[in-house]
Amino acid sequence: MTTDYDPIAEQYQRSKQQPWRTCLEAFSLLNLVGDPTGKSVLDLACGEGFYTRQICRRGAARTVGIDLSAGMIELAQQQESSQALGIEYLVSDARTLEVADQFDVVVSAYLLNYARDAAELQSMCQSIARALKPGGRFVTVNSSPLLHFPSAPSFRPYGFETRVTGDWGPGAPIKWIFHLPDGTFEIENYFLCQQTHEAAFRQAGFDEICWHSPQLSPEGMTAQGESYWETFLQHSPIVLIECRKSSHAAP
Repeated sequence: MTTDYDPIAEQYQRSKQQPWRTCLEAFSLLNLVGDPTGKSVLDLACGEGFYTRQICRRGAARTVGIDLSAGMIELAQQQESSQALGIEYLVSDARTLEVADQFDVVVSAYLLNYARDAAELQSMCQSIARALKPGGRFVTVNSSPLLHFPSAPSFRPYGFETRVTGDWGPGAPIKWIFHLPDGTFEIENYFLCQQTHEAAFRQAGFDEICWHSPQLSPEGMTAQGESYWETFLQHSPIVLIECRKSSHAAP
């Protein structure tokens, strides 16, 4: 995972306010998570706690956020200090994660797309499975393995662009360039196909694997109109995935 989020933590936090992130990404992910009331939830690759806080406020009995970036966790802890919700934040690597307790739900936003090869992806999926109770759900929004990024249209109207460096194939780097009022920043993730993802899920002990296209919120439709979102929805650079840990899997 090559992107160092520490120096761009505040910029990335502000990018969460771009309309596509609120009206498509957040709307779709939180709908897929569903009602967390009374459940224990782990937000893996939580960043500065954007989704961690929302899930906690929706009634989760216990909420934990984990991220590799100390800068991101510092921002999350600052917000917890200013408005305590009872969330625990930890710095840890999703590829080697060990947790003391298992959770009902594991959520992640843009974790799996940082796997550079099938072995790294497998390590992430194994960590997620270890963190889940048998029968528990994993829900994620991810850079889409279904999109051929080299021929993707421009996403500049939405506040970002994507660029592929090198040949297209397993492990190909995809740059995301975010445009904010005070400048730009870049992150890099990697392409692995849908079949590679599904094989990693199944080997880790997951079943009922489902892929979902992002859905537009009513607020997004009202504010920008249908034609504004057409390119994004027809060539979506993001996808949502949910799968369930087998109830027969070892605890």
